[in-house]
Formats: sequence, structure tokens, C-alpha cells
Amino acid sequence: MKTISENRCFGGVQGVYSHHSDACACDMTFGLFLPAEARDGPVPVLWYLSGLTCTHENAMVKAGAQGWAAEQGIALIFPDTSPRGDDVADDEAYDLGQGAGFYVNATQAPWAPHFRMWDYVAEELPQLAFDTFPLERERQAITGHSMGGHGALTLAMNLPDRYRSASAFAPIAHPSASDWGRKQLAAYLGADQASWAPHDATLRMRETGFDRPLLIDQGTDDPFLDLLQPEALAEAMVSARAPGTLRMQKGYDHSYFFVATFMEDHVAFHAEALYA
Repeated sequence: MKTISENRCFGGVQGVYSHHSDACACDMTFGLFLPAEARDGPVPVLWYLSGLTCTHENAMVKAGAQGWAAEQGIALIFPDTSPRGDDVADDEAYDLGQGAGFYVNATQAPWAPHFRMWDYVAEELPQLAFDTFPLERERQAITGHSMGGHGALTLAMNLPDRYRSASAFAPIAHPSASDWGRKQLAAYLGADQASWAPHDATLRMRETGFDRPLLIDQGTDDPFLDLLQPEALAEAMVSARAPGTLRMQKGYDHSYFFVATFMEDHVAFHAEALYA
């Protein structure tokens, strides 16, 4: 693993690191914030998954999470959103290929050799992080924005014993019924929609429910609201009688200004579960 940078941040350290990924068959980069408490021993972890076109850097720089995480003594991990490199498949569209991994393991050409973001985020990067840094494996939570909100919710629902809590900012809540989802799931996983279901938070909620603490924020002025479909997830939560909160935030859009506004709430929400 290579250290790209380490900067003092709210009494802790914001680092950026790269490593070779066996899952993605390329070099990958991630950000890690360690609070001051990590100098004395392992600390809980909040994973932050980013959205379309983002790298590890967007949320690390724009979300304003480090100050709130420092107050709670929580580490933050910011993975990249896809494999990258000259030999990695890509597409001219912004919403497919590099920067748009959708947190799935691709089975279709030309994506299958590299686009294994589910294995990367669920298995490989956690193993590397917990082996290298003072992090508590038993105290993890997960959040994300847009495509990353989709990833956070589906990872939490499919690995219910892994994360003590889950949250999302404007997640792609029903991708199998949205143009932000059908295109990507078909490209990465093929035409059989049965293979899509584990990667659709609404379908997972309908099938299995979710009994961990759950918080979702969605802006009412989000220009992508029709693509995100929060109402489908809300209906599924009610049908499953799942505990959780979905807040429609009046006047907010899809930007990092929206994310930063409610980041304090989300970090505090996760801290309550992580320290319970």
C-alpha cells in the first residue's frame, strides 16, 4: 500500500492511500480519516460511498464529515466509485463505466474483468483497512450519496450483521425501475432481472425488511427526484413495517451543499448505534 498524502485534520489525520486490488485487477485509491482517539486504540468506522462521476476525493473534500466524526471519535473511509486505468473498460456516458461502478460485481463483457465493486467494498478494502489501521471490525456503519446511497442501502440489507446502522443522502432507491439503474444493471449483470434484485433497496425491503437503524434524507428540489424514487422505498418500508426515517428536506437539491447540511445529523445518528 502506498501513502499518497496525510494531513492533520480536526486533531486527527486525513489520509489518502493506493493499493493493488485483486478484486478489481487494478490499482485503487481510498481516503481514510482517523480521529485523535485512534492514537490510543481501534475506533469505530463509518463508510461513505460516493455517487456517479465521483472519486474518493469528492466527499472527503466537500461533505464536511471529518469535523463531526472527530467529535464522535469515529473513522471515515471514502472508497472510489469504480476501477480505473487505461486497460479498464469505459463508456462515453457519464453514468456507465469508470466513475459509475454501481457497487455490483459485473458478470458481462467488457465489464467483468474489473468491475467487481461489491467484492471490493464488502470484502477486500475492509480486510486491508482493518489489517493496517486501528479500526474496530465489530463496530461499522455505512452511508452514501445518490449511487453511493444505493450502494450503502443494498450492502446493509444484504449484510445485515455487518453494519450497526445505515443511512443515505438522496439514494437511487429503486434502480430496477429507473433509468438510473436499468441501464447499468443490464450492462453489468445482464438481462435477467432476477440478478438485479439484491441490488435494489426497494425490492430488498419488500422481501426481507430491515431491522437496523435507518435514516434517509431527500431534497424536495432534487432535479433527479423521478430517477431516485424515494416514494417506492418509503412504501416498501411501511409494507415491511421496518423501523426507519425518510425525511423530505424542503428546498434542497442533489448537491454536496445538501449533503453537508445534514452530515452532522447522519454522523450523530451512526454514533448512537456504534456506541450502543
